[in-house]
Amino acid sequence: MTAAVRNPLAERLAQVPVLLADGATGTNLFEMGLMSGDAPELWNVEAPEKIKALHKSFVDAGADIILTNTFGANRRRLALHKAEGRVHELNVAAVKLALEVVAASGRAVIVAGSVGPTGDLFAPLGAMTDDLAVEVFAEQMRGLKEGGADVVWIETMSAVEEMRAAAKAAALVGMPYTVTASFDTAGRTMMGITPETLSDTLTEFAPAPVAMGSNCGVGASDLLYSVLRMTGTHPEAVVIAKANCGIPTVHGDHVHYSGTPELMADYARLAMDAGARIIGGCCGTSPSHLAAMRQAIDAHAKAARPDLEAITSRIGALVSPPTEPAGGGERRGRRRG
Repeated sequence: MTAAVRNPLAERLAQVPVLLADGATGTNLFEMGLMSGDAPELWNVEAPEKIKALHKSFVDAGADIILTNTFGANRRRLALHKAEGRVHELNVAAVKLALEVVAASGRAVIVAGSVGPTGDLFAPLGAMTDDLAVEVFAEQMRGLKEGGADVVWIETMSAVEEMRAAAKAAALVGMPYTVTASFDTAGRTMMGITPETLSDTLTEFAPAPVAMGSNCGVGASDLLYSVLRMTGTHPEAVVIAKANCGIPTVHGDHVHYSGTPELMADYARLAMDAGARIIGGCCGTSPSHLAAMRQAIDAHAKAARPDLEAITSRIGALVSPPTEPAGGGERRGRRRG
């Protein structure tokens, strides 16, 4: 008889209505000296104190969940840096750094093993196959499991095929998992998936994810609208909202995000009202933004479910509005640029 997989995230969700996830990894590491083109994952062994400092800043700001510095720690992405043979080492190291910070904090913080896309297109558009993707993801997840991660956090996905392969890998390794997609193309992912299609599809996975939702994208308003569409389709699901900190603008070699702590606090309130149960920030979200979100979540009594007009009046207009009514149209295949 197969032993049941322990699920610390589900246990915490059974105790509290909303959990606060952390903020950005990449953009904050750039502020700490990471250079464009470098692999952030190498800092798990080359600059571990900086990784721990970032985790600590989020834990100190009140995060209930922190993501490991492993977004691109699969062999396909690491091959770009001639580090494809270091998958296990870098994933184990990343989790151990996060766990050290959690242990020192004295708080019950979930350590989520970040798993990003392979970067490859699936056949027939590209050379990636289901079998190879499962193998690539399972290799990474074994490192996350050995390190001691509580859950696998599959994020910034755009293709159902890749989400399915990552979910298969999590089941193969024996880890609970979550899935978030980036709806950054007129209300769809770059491969044409709508929020409604995503939530319908993920609820059919076996085992199903602990939580599903949206991260990154093009702006907080767009992400909140995606969340609204997901919770409207499956109100029983645990939905994740992890938006970028406002809208990015490029100033020379620096990317600035428009979101203030006050805006991100209001985003957190709206995410609660829209039905999200895990709320965090993605690109541009600093510890100060996260602290404001923590205060907002703790003080906010869930209010009426917002509509799109309520979201845009408080957070700003959609950056990439849908070209058709929510839920309409057929899936369109798109290639990430």
